[in-house]
Amino acid sequence: MQTDFDGRFWLNVDGRAFAGSGRITLLEQVHASGSISAAARAMGMSYKAAWDAIDAMNNLADQPLVVRQAGGQRGGGTVLTDYGQRVISHYRAAQREHRRFMNRLDAKLAQLGLKNAPDGWNLMRRLAMRTSARNQFQGTVVGFSEGAVNDVVTVDIGNGMEISTVLTHETARLLDLLHTGREVQVLIKASFVILCEEAGNVRYSARNRLCGRVSRIQRGAINAEVVLELAAGRTLTAIVTTDALDEGWLHEGARACALVKAPHVVLAVPD
Repeated sequence: MQTDFDGRFWLNVDGRAFAGSGRITLLEQVHASGSISAAARAMGMSYKAAWDAIDAMNNLADQPLVVRQAGGQRGGGTVLTDYGQRVISHYRAAQREHRRFMNRLDAKLAQLGLKNAPDGWNLMRRLAMRTSARNQFQGTVVGFSEGAVNDVVTVDIGNGMEISTVLTHETARLLDLLHTGREVQVLIKASFVILCEEAGNVRYSARNRLCGRVSRIQRGAINAEVVLELAAGRTLTAIVTTDALDEGWLHEGARACALVKAPHVVLAVPD
């Protein structure tokens, strides 16, 4: 299997995502059609999602990129401003330069014999993702259940461990999550993890339950960080109160289970 070195080109403003290829294409569609609804249809996205993306860009930009225009025989429409056109032009020029750089880098990797080493590059790609969530797992979608408003997506993170999440149907469709085999990143904040004693007769409302051994505890003045070692060297970190530690059952070497509600699980996918 051959590995091609690739990269996604994004513009950030004040550390926040401003525009990538998808958003720039949306702006181009708005300019071509003069309509948000037409641009959204061309992009295969909802009217709301299109406006959300444009609002995000308008909020971060020095000037509006897209404005509503009232009046006219057709009742007005949506107009890409001159500033918006300049943003498109500058982005596409920078993107072409970025593509030339990536092509040179890809050719260099071929010279070094690294084109056929996918495991190493896959690992580098995963490590390159930065997020505030302490717990991150690589996995693949193994099941899903569609509802009128929300969907349930189940991800296999390896060694028989599965994690389910609940998200809106629109989000699941836009992220292309409703098919098995989709590669995703699972993100869980440590503060969303609840620890309990491992017992077979315990009932709980949380959809996700992962059990393991407490491998490390970092105690603070009020809270403590507890690391639960799962199968195959994976770990899950939780934040608990020091009062919970003082109860005595939660200590290094103890068996424990992590409970995570499905709405607290976030999925991330490549752009």
